[in-house]
Amino acid sequence: MVGTTAPVAPPLQNQNAQSNGINSAAHIPSRVYSLSHPPSLASFETLCAQSANPDLYPQATSIVSNIPIYDLSSLPHTPNTARLQDEWHHILLSGPGVFVLRNFFTDTALLQHINTVFDAIIASESSYEKGDHFAAFSKNGRIWNSFQKHAERDPASFVRYYSNPWLAHVCEAWLGPAYQVTTQVNIVKPGGKPQVTHRDYHLGFQTAEACAKFPKAMQMASQLLTLQGAVAHSDMPLESGPTRFLPFSQQFEEGFMAYRVKEFQEYFDRNWVSVELKMGDAVFFNPALFHAAGENRTTDVERSANLLQVSSAMGRTMESIDTLSIISKCWDEVRRLHAEAGMTSEVQAILSAIGEGYPFPTNLDRRPPAPGGMAPESEIDILQKALERGWSTEEVLSSIKTIRKDAMP
Repeated sequence: MVGTTAPVAPPLQNQNAQSNGINSAAHIPSRVYSLSHPPSLASFETLCAQSANPDLYPQATSIVSNIPIYDLSSLPHTPNTARLQDEWHHILLSGPGVFVLRNFFTDTALLQHINTVFDAIIASESSYEKGDHFAAFSKNGRIWNSFQKHAERDPASFVRYYSNPWLAHVCEAWLGPAYQVTTQVNIVKPGGKPQVTHRDYHLGFQTAEACAKFPKAMQMASQLLTLQGAVAHSDMPLESGPTRFLPFSQQFEEGFMAYRVKEFQEYFDRNWVSVELKMGDAVFFNPALFHAAGENRTTDVERSANLLQVSSAMGRTMESIDTLSIISKCWDEVRRLHAEAGMTSEVQAILSAIGEGYPFPTNLDRRPPAPGGMAPESEIDILQKALERGWSTEEVLSSIKTIRKDAMP
């Protein structure tokens, strides 16, 4: 209108701030945690004071010390696997952070045989020094990369062990498909000392200074990339020191900055819980859960576990695995398993354990997606096709070597 002054619009940034309910004078919070501002122990105590709600986990047999227990032998012949996976995922993310699966393996003869395989590996490596993360050389028995070493030394028992469908169900519950399995054997002898509380890989294996460089969101995301577990290869009475856990502690956002702090370690030492395990039982937990191996106070129990560290397809494993070597040693056993009943859940489980299910990174010039697809074939796709077509070991290895070569720049 002539003779009037048009209103002046506020700056665009102020409009955006007001529309988002943000005071324009406020400061953006730091994206990282500060070493000079310790985490709140009171907030941590509040989180850890929660109790597991049995109504959330109706398929659990019991809850012991806030740890849900599932007896796989008591489930229906055709269990509702999807509902079980929902419960397990909730436990790991929003619940206590840990659960036990009784009778994860029921074939104790198989486990006893595999123990002799582990003993042979340990004996063959006894000439050079190696410890673990917390114990000095020779104090415990340790096999790094027991996954590959087991496959190369005794393929038949390896295939029987890792074709367990329950392993695939648990891994997929937390990580989805195309996960990557790594394992380490740990045998704690009588008198073995306890670990200091900690969180696990990835950021659990960094110093506080290194952790502080990772943004807060990445510290939370880290726990979603790995599943920790252990299969009991011996009975583990409480006196033998099965793993100590602090339920709900994985929910503490500053946990990777906190677990080294003395006050948090002292709180853990006052409040940890543990559950006895029988040979063949398994325990799975969120890697961000505060935990520590216990003290073996027995005089005659060697506490033996196959430690499982399973990585998301979108993460990096702690150990390097030569899957070509594993496939070359185990393919005849896999073909035999497939010949018995076809593409069963056991066959799918062993393929998921030994093959790369995620086809990236790759060279899309040489390995473009199939027409109408978004990704090229994965190694597991190749293995499934190889079983259907009856390929020999040489044919399988040749095909996988080809796609690995074509994936290079």
